[in-house]
Amino acid sequence: MGCGHKDDKASLASSQIASFSHQPHQPPSTPASKEVWKKGGRMFSILLAVHLALLACTLVSSGAFEKIAVHDYDVFFLLTVMMLIVIIWIIFYLFGTSRCPDAILCKDSHAGPIWLRGGLILFAIFSLVMDVFKIGYYSSFYSCLSAIKIIYPIVQAIFVVVQTYFLWISAKDCVHVHLNVTRCGLMLTLTTNLAVWMSAVTDESVHKAHSKLKKNVTEEIFRWLMKAGMRSSSVEECNCNSQICQIFKNGYFWLYPFNIEYSLFASAMVYVMWKNVGRFIDHHSHHIHRLKFRLFRRTFFVGIVLGLIILVSGLGVLILYEVQVNSSTESSKKSQALTMYYIFNIVCLGFMSLVCIGGSVIYRFDKRDMDRHKNPTRTLDVALLMGAALGQYAISYYSIVAIVASTPRDAISALNLTYALLMIAQHTFQNIFIIEGLHRQPPKEDHKHDSHQKDLYGLTFVNINAVSLRVPDSGSTLASSTASGAEAIHPSDFVRSLTAPKKMNWRRKFLREISMFLLLSNIILWIMPAFGARPQFDNDTELNFYGDSMWPAIVDICLPFGIFYRMHAVASLLEVYIMS
Repeated sequence: MGCGHKDDKASLASSQIASFSHQPHQPPSTPASKEVWKKGGRMFSILLAVHLALLACTLVSSGAFEKIAVHDYDVFFLLTVMMLIVIIWIIFYLFGTSRCPDAILCKDSHAGPIWLRGGLILFAIFSLVMDVFKIGYYSSFYSCLSAIKIIYPIVQAIFVVVQTYFLWISAKDCVHVHLNVTRCGLMLTLTTNLAVWMSAVTDESVHKAHSKLKKNVTEEIFRWLMKAGMRSSSVEECNCNSQICQIFKNGYFWLYPFNIEYSLFASAMVYVMWKNVGRFIDHHSHHIHRLKFRLFRRTFFVGIVLGLIILVSGLGVLILYEVQVNSSTESSKKSQALTMYYIFNIVCLGFMSLVCIGGSVIYRFDKRDMDRHKNPTRTLDVALLMGAALGQYAISYYSIVAIVASTPRDAISALNLTYALLMIAQHTFQNIFIIEGLHRQPPKEDHKHDSHQKDLYGLTFVNINAVSLRVPDSGSTLASSTASGAEAIHPSDFVRSLTAPKKMNWRRKFLREISMFLLLSNIILWIMPAFGARPQFDNDTELNFYGDSMWPAIVDICLPFGIFYRMHAVASLLEVYIMS
């Protein structure tokens, strides 16, 4: 019966009958029958996410202070419950919602690209290693710590595995059943990732501040720092004296940046899925571009070589900075490390700014059309780029005010001022370059140009004598009997047809070189602050101007956004590179 139905649908007459009998497959009539008020379902899920986010933020911030009767294990308990609920909903989605008839009528080709999912898996692997280190560290104190501290990393590891698998196979789904349940589940997943991110940022920032500002903090902040690692009532009772315990402790703190980026990447992908719930995609206007990632094709290797030089040089600067600042108490070595750090960043940021300006100029001569179709993924990318840049903008402007208003001014202050100004300029020019690249149409007609160019080359070199000898002096058209279709071709058309694609390829090659250079440069600018190189804590100008309470708070709030900006810029530049 089913096979006969498929055979009937193959014919023209029965396909018309089937079009009337299968109304759910017609996008224009489906939304009215399945969802009456789309904004109502979205609003309810947003309210749920806002309340949960505020609750998690309240507990995370309250658990950082000793005077408030909220402990860190209270935060762990809330996060554990949220992750367990999300795991249950994901299982329900995978084995229930997604297998319903007509559950996924279409997929968003722009959502969850392979490079974004690959980055998610990379961060997930490091997050699992971090959870293993955290389990080993807390297991050393199982007799004097709450059991939730051991349960939490176990549940988090399961949550990372289940969520990564869910996003890998379902990131492109446009669900059309269980709409409100799916929206609430996705918003709960997004809020859980943001809550885990807030907890990780607080713990990691407190650890960095404790190692750098122990001599300059007040008593209240010092107690806060001591309380972030474990309960104040058990600090003396639970000492980490063994070598394996120290390895676990230092290991999971070094892996915190990967877990932070994993939570943000997952949140971005979940948000796109939430936007696609109940969405119908018009395949006539929603072009699917199957772009192939070929790293070593159509490139001169200039951007890759320069980017690798910046990357390797930055790693050397980071190692020297960590050794001279954290391992030495001499002020002269600290000044040398800050000078070296600022000079490297000034050169890198200045070069990146010039390259971004050059890329924007090349876009002015690019003949590709602008992509104005609805694209939730691109809209989110632009919003995250603009929003995350505000964190670094804030730090830079605070530094500029402190340097200009402070006296006396030395060489490090001048370098710091130049560094802050270039940071603002580089973020601005890079955002312009990336946003313009994301809104360009991919080179979807390259194969047409290539085939046409190949025919013209064959016509030119095979019939070169005929073309050169039979062209009249009056410049009339040449009838080519050898070309397919017997088209009339003017000699000047040969030149335009042969040179126009070549010029376009030159522009695209330069754009690919620029994208690859910026990608590698952003990687090192992400690595340096994420793994300890934070001159905001080592330069005394801002600390003396704003005080030892206000300035660390400003940096701790704004710097995670700046770090996330770099990693999100890497993903966006990779997309620009592939689309060029």
